[in-house]
Amino acid sequence: VQLQASGGGLVQAGGSLRLSCAASGRVFGSRGMGWFRQAPGKEREFVAAVNWSGGETTYADSVKGRFTISRDNTKKMVYLQMNSLKAEDTALYYCAARDGPYGSSRLVEYVSWGQGTLVTVSS
Repeated sequence: VQLQASGGGLVQAGGSLRLSCAASGRVFGSRGMGWFRQAPGKEREFVAAVNWSGGETTYADSVKGRFTISRDNTKKMVYLQMNSLKAEDTALYYCAARDGPYGSSRLVEYVSWGQGTLVTVSS
């Protein structure tokens, strides 16, 4: 599966953004999906994951209660709604796909990656 992330931009602290990830290829609907981010000088870290149906989600503690991951299998899309953004959310955000049906917080379990979309939060 090929992935294309979009929706990043510059936003003030406290604002909102919605990231989108468009998938192409077959069997998208059977894959767990995730969002990761990488800030300058830091390692890539887990943000959120969703299972194949959208019924199960997991979040990093740092974004819990502020971010929401969702998916639309009919459109082959995954979304990350980000509210109450903070300066520390500034990063390049990546969407990723697993071979299996469940989401995971482990970066190594993802086999396909999008190109990243930049989110900058000004304080």
